[in-house]
Amino acid sequence: MDLTLKIWRQKDSNSKGQMVDYKVTEISEHMSFLEMMDVLNEQLVNSGDEPVAFDHDCREGICGMCSMYINGEAHGPDRGITTCQLHMRMFKDGDTITIEPFRASAFPVIKDLVVDRESFERIQHAGGFISVNTSGNTQDANALPISKIAADEAMDAAACIGCGACVASCKNSSAMLFVGAKVSQYALLPQGQIEAKERVLNMVAQMDKEGFGNCTNTGACEVECPKGISLENIARMNREYLKASI
Repeated sequence: MDLTLKIWRQKDSNSKGQMVDYKVTEISEHMSFLEMMDVLNEQLVNSGDEPVAFDHDCREGICGMCSMYINGEAHGPDRGITTCQLHMRMFKDGDTITIEPFRASAFPVIKDLVVDRESFERIQHAGGFISVNTSGNTQDANALPISKIAADEAMDAAACIGCGACVASCKNSSAMLFVGAKVSQYALLPQGQIEAKERVLNMVAQMDKEGFGNCTNTGACEVECPKGISLENIARMNREYLKASI
């Protein structure tokens, strides 16, 4: 396939960015999107130009680093995948593909397609943990009975990889699906009850402090989430917040 790429180029967070057009040829439909970007960067390096900066690590849909806004969709025109799992068979020969970084004031651009998502980490630090008895009197893992339904729902919430697609796809740049998932994975388990009140209050307060918007109730976050995190987690977070506030 021969493609035209319109890519956001920005030297650093203090510089003004712009869209730049590139041509790539002989792209196999079996390539992943990141492999196509590798081909482009090899082409740029060979011609003496600056390669396009983009985040990547595992390339297995686990780490969530490969966040790109492709043709107006977080992670591109497919569902239940991260950018590294997007394959070029989703595009046609001669297509023009627009590639941008995730857009949110809480995700400032570092360079080109790389954004700073440390705001998510600060939310996690605010309350995304449980107390663990390390005095030598730890309980066996199966000492506390947990229903299958609660365990499954907690695991579903814990599947969140913190990629930020929910923020990028929300017109308010809301992080409530991310925070809801992190609150839910502990709220559903007995081990998470010790800090339950402090957790939800602190995490929501940090979310607001970082500048994320409120939920729009449109459900775009769930649609674009590569792990299919349910909107039910936002409702659970709201209930936990209300209980903690009272």
